[in-house]
Amino acid sequence: MAIQDLWTSPEFGRSALVTIDVQHDTLDGQPFEIPGTSRALPQMAALCSAFRLASLPIVHVLRIYVPDGSNAELCRRAAIADGETLFLAGSDGRLVADELLPVDAAEPDDELLLTGELQAISDREWYLYKSRWGAFYNTALEAHLRSLGVSTIVLAGCNYPNCIRATVYEASERDFRVVTITDGISNFTEHGWQELRSIGINVMDTATCIQGLGADELRSG
Repeated sequence: MAIQDLWTSPEFGRSALVTIDVQHDTLDGQPFEIPGTSRALPQMAALCSAFRLASLPIVHVLRIYVPDGSNAELCRRAAIADGETLFLAGSDGRLVADELLPVDAAEPDDELLLTGELQAISDREWYLYKSRWGAFYNTALEAHLRSLGVSTIVLAGCNYPNCIRATVYEASERDFRVVTITDGISNFTEHGWQELRSIGINVMDTATCIQGLGADELRSG
């Protein structure tokens, strides 16, 4: 095994799935449509099902903006203050896509999430609010994953160039092993794959990841 593989290869039995910004407002035909996010929903849903079957943790990271835009990135504050309803607290647009959630999952508790607390959806699944591009910035994500014994983060979700890419680098800086899902991330291109491979990130499709979950389970059985 190459030295790089020794330190970066996924440990699927100690992995968590983290979905980023897969919210109603980013889907096809919605106010903040990100092309390719709706198309990737079936693959993301398959990953969620596989992680639930393996009893591995899932964290759905989402944006929630207050009406005056004061908790948004600087580049979006003016638009929100002027009435744009992107990811607005209390709106349907800030909801995580139904395909990713368990049946009868509770809606996000905006008040709780905006304090920085995680909201449990089930024993092994949570919502987490993030205020900036990266999911680790000023959040409890790292402490939460460490408390669960997670060594490997599987990332899927919305818009590789912005929030996914920022989260990849934050995870790498914290010495997590990282898997990115080529068909479960919108705006993920061959250039992105090459960039991530150059820093030891595992790049694979949904089927390969799910196969890895099963293979790890067999080895530990």
